[in-house]
Amino acid sequence: MPVRASIDPLDWESRFFGIDTAILRLADNAPLLDASQLTGWTRLQAKVPAQRTDWLDGLQQLQFQLVEGEVDFVLEVGVDNVDVGLKPALAEEIPALRAMANSLFASSRFRTPWYSPDASGRFYAQWVENAVNGSFDHTCLVLREADATLQGFVTLRQLNASETRIGLLGGYGVGGILMDAARRWCEVRQSTVLRVATQMGNRAAIRRYIQSGATLESAAYWLYR
Repeated sequence: MPVRASIDPLDWESRFFGIDTAILRLADNAPLLDASQLTGWTRLQAKVPAQRTDWLDGLQQLQFQLVEGEVDFVLEVGVDNVDVGLKPALAEEIPALRAMANSLFASSRFRTPWYSPDASGRFYAQWVENAVNGSFDHTCLVLREADATLQGFVTLRQLNASETRIGLLGGYGVGGILMDAARRWCEVRQSTVLRVATQMGNRAAIRRYIQSGATLESAAYWLYR
């Protein structure tokens, strides 16, 4: 089964993981992919819409392997969202946020045998630190107990005038509060659509997003070579 795609280097991931990494940009009008183009990379990634079984078959013939499934949800922000009082994280909270992200997201598509055992936790720890500093995601809202102990956090990136995406959402039994905070943040900025993705196997996250009013928009598979 022929596959058409361009190959884009992932410079940041290559530096962070110490692995020469690129991603396939699959498209029906892209150049025809040849096996000889794949040999110069230590890691190649491809994200394939679940309905494109032809691409899945073609990539498996090129020795790509299934890593995990991903589902995307979309949520209408609405109006008069409750203000649950979450504020942006402070720089001095970065160590605690990194530790929480490292623990909560220790298992992801950046897992063994494709990456080192600590890679996933390190990646998401860096993600949340970047969000606190306004890099990639625009903010990190934090939920604290009365004694200032960290309970959870949500990072957000405004994609355009009307859409925002949740980058990371993590905590211990506080997902509903974090979703309320995300909706409020969007409403204040006149962003009307909130998007979020999670692993197909993360049933707790899937239940939370549905309970918060989100609907399933699409599904995809990550494959690596």
